[in-house]
Amino acid sequence: MDNVNTVSVAVNDLTIQYNSLKVIDGLNLSIQRGEFLVLLGPSGCGKSTLLNSIAGLMDIMDGEIWISGRNVTWAQPKDRGIAMVFQSYALYPHMTVSENLSFGLRVSGLPKGEIKERVAEAARLLQIESLMNRKPSELSGGQRQRVAIGRALVRKVDVFLFDEPLSNLDAKLRNELRVELKKLHLALGNTMIYVTHDQVEAMTLADRIAVMKGGIIQQLGSPEEIYQYPSNQFVAGFIGSPIMNFIEGEIGHVEGVPRFYSDGLVIDLTNYRFSQEKVSGRVILGVRCENIRLAKSSAEAVQHGTIDFIETLGADTVIWVQTGANRFAIRMPGTSKFERNSSVKFVIDAAHVSLFDAETTMRL
Repeated sequence: MDNVNTVSVAVNDLTIQYNSLKVIDGLNLSIQRGEFLVLLGPSGCGKSTLLNSIAGLMDIMDGEIWISGRNVTWAQPKDRGIAMVFQSYALYPHMTVSENLSFGLRVSGLPKGEIKERVAEAARLLQIESLMNRKPSELSGGQRQRVAIGRALVRKVDVFLFDEPLSNLDAKLRNELRVELKKLHLALGNTMIYVTHDQVEAMTLADRIAVMKGGIIQQLGSPEEIYQYPSNQFVAGFIGSPIMNFIEGEIGHVEGVPRFYSDGLVIDLTNYRFSQEKVSGRVILGVRCENIRLAKSSAEAVQHGTIDFIETLGADTVIWVQTGANRFAIRMPGTSKFERNSSVKFVIDAAHVSLFDAETTMRL
C-alpha cells in the first residue's frame, strides 16, 4: 500500500471479468490527495468500469481498492467516502432544487442547521442560489448538471467521481461547465477522478491523464507529457486535433548522423531524443501539424510539397500537403492565404517529432 499521507485512492492489481472476458487485468493506479485525474479513452476501453469499481458499483474478481488509507474493496458505496456525478442528471422530478440537494442529507439524519449550511454553500459555489425553488423541469441542461454536482458536493467527502458528466450538454454549455469544474477543484482541493472520451476535457481539466485502451493504461502523465512525448502510436493519435501526422519510413545513418527517409522526405534526426543508443530500420514518424512550419529562407534544410486541400477554421487554417506518397496537415494562422495545387517549402524539426517502432508502435 502506498503512503496514506499522500495517496488518496490506490487501485492494486485490479482484475474485472465478465464471464470469460477480462475487461481489466492486473491494473495498478495511485491517485494523489487533491489531484484531478482524468481517465481518457475510446468507448469500451474500461474507463467507466474502473470508475465504477472504485465507487463500489461493480464487483471485482481480484485486487484491492484503498480510499483515504482504508481498504474499501468490499465496502458498500455509501461507506467509501466518495460522491459520484453521473452522465444522466438523475434528479428527483417532483422535488425542488433545494430538496434535491438536501435529500441525501435528510435521509442520513443530519441536523437541520448543518443541512441548510451545506446546501447554501454548494449553491453559492455553483451559482445556483436563484434556482433553489425551481423543479428540474424548469431548468436548462447546464443548470440540471450543476444541481447534480451540488448534490455530490453537500456530502463533504474527500473523493469525487465524475462519469462523463458533460456529454449530454451542447458545446457552449460544455465549455462553460468545464471552466466551472476546474475552478471548483481549485477552490475545494478534493481528489477528483473524471471519466471522458473527450480529449479537450482531459487536457484542460487534468493534473494527470491516464490514457486507456483495452483495459490497460497506455500512459499516465501530465497533459504536457502525453501531448509532447506520447508513449506509443495509439496515445499519439488519440490526443490532438487534427490528429498527429504519421509517416512510414526508415532510419539510416550517414557518417554517424541518423536520418529519417520516406518517399519525398529526408529528415535529420540529430536533435531527436532517442531512448536507445542506436536505432535503425522501419519506423513511423509522428509530427503534429503545428510543429511543421513553412521555410523562411532557401538556406534552411527544407522539404518540398504541393497543397492539395485547404481547411479554413477561423483562428486556424490547415493546409494538407502532398510530398511523394505522403500526405499530412500543417496548421497555420487563420489569416494565412493559400492556393490549392501551389508549391510550398517547409521544415520539420526533429526536436518536435515522435518516432515509433513500426512493429511494436512503442516510442523510440
